[in-house]
Amino acid sequence: MDLSPGVLILSALLCSVAGQVHAISVEPQTATVRQGESATFKCRMGSSAQPPKSIQWRRTDSQVLPDNVHVVPGPDGSVLLKIANAQPGNQGQYRCVVVNSAGRSTATAVLNVKFAPKVRLTPAGPLRVRMGDSASVECHATGRPRPTLAWKRQGSTLQLVTTETNGVNTIQWAVVHPEDSGVYICQAENNEGVTEVKVELIVEGGLGAPVASVSTTEMTVVEGHLVTMECQASGSPPPVITWSKLRAPLPWKHTVVGGVLTLTSVGRQDSGQYICNATNIHGYSEAYTQMEVESPPYATCLPDQVRLRPGDALLLQCLAHGSHPITFEWSRAGRVNLPPGAVTTRDGRLLIAHVKVSDSGTYKCVATNHISSSEALSKVTIKA
Repeated sequence: MDLSPGVLILSALLCSVAGQVHAISVEPQTATVRQGESATFKCRMGSSAQPPKSIQWRRTDSQVLPDNVHVVPGPDGSVLLKIANAQPGNQGQYRCVVVNSAGRSTATAVLNVKFAPKVRLTPAGPLRVRMGDSASVECHATGRPRPTLAWKRQGSTLQLVTTETNGVNTIQWAVVHPEDSGVYICQAENNEGVTEVKVELIVEGGLGAPVASVSTTEMTVVEGHLVTMECQASGSPPPVITWSKLRAPLPWKHTVVGGVLTLTSVGRQDSGQYICNATNIHGYSEAYTQMEVESPPYATCLPDQVRLRPGDALLLQCLAHGSHPITFEWSRAGRVNLPPGAVTTRDGRLLIAHVKVSDSGTYKCVATNHISSSEALSKVTIKA
């Protein structure tokens, strides 16, 4: 028996051979799997048919069956098709061919594999364009279900106006200006995931017009630190460089010297998009830096001290300000473990339903994020 490997979602057909009708049953008839998942299908002839001489599986496009599909004998004379770690290339139509003394019968199958988008840009960039020329970038994406496509500029959440034809989304600049310089992102999304690909547009000046650029377009810093952003600009005459912040004034603790913006002791409110503007008599150009300020946790306990009687309920709440996610861990000073019956929760609570005198002590909460940790204490006194 020639059992070739195969992968499949099956749609049973009846085939008339030598004046007889032989039913091929397939279970299940249809199936859709995610990339990486497995599936099993069963193909067999009806009980009234003559025993099969051979059962084969083939792709209807005559391609070789993939290595991740295995055909094994099943119960009641059936043949099981096992698909392990399904991949997008496994999708397609397959044919189960059964031969017995009465002739030949077939059933077709279709496998659908869902997968997150894969994105390709044409051209891939970086894209260098003379000021005043036109430019365009095509975004091609594959994925199942078919992904939706959108373009945005790095540092902005606004979706740009583009054109889409036959599944290709194109961003176009009829006339390129210096302020068009920057990084553009094509985002493809379906219910299996989101994929982004970036392309940099570099506008080269003409007639001495300025072209601004920044040393970094994105940065993540820790609260309280000193931050510098450097902007350079070409042009003739040499352009004047200024800095501003989108929809807000610059932090009051700032200086600008030679195109370098320095922020002293940044806070979370200083997060946002910073704009370098270069200007001369021929025009102006902008470049952007997106800064996110993250902060370590600061923990407090409520209440910080409490007096109870035996049998009362104890509830301590640990609160923390700072960048999320924040985790909480409770302990008791001088003890290896918390008292029996103590329960802690992910949101920072510690509970003891019925306290005992031995539960007295100082309880410590440690709040931790990816930057550092902070602790807070609560003194618990239990007297009859």
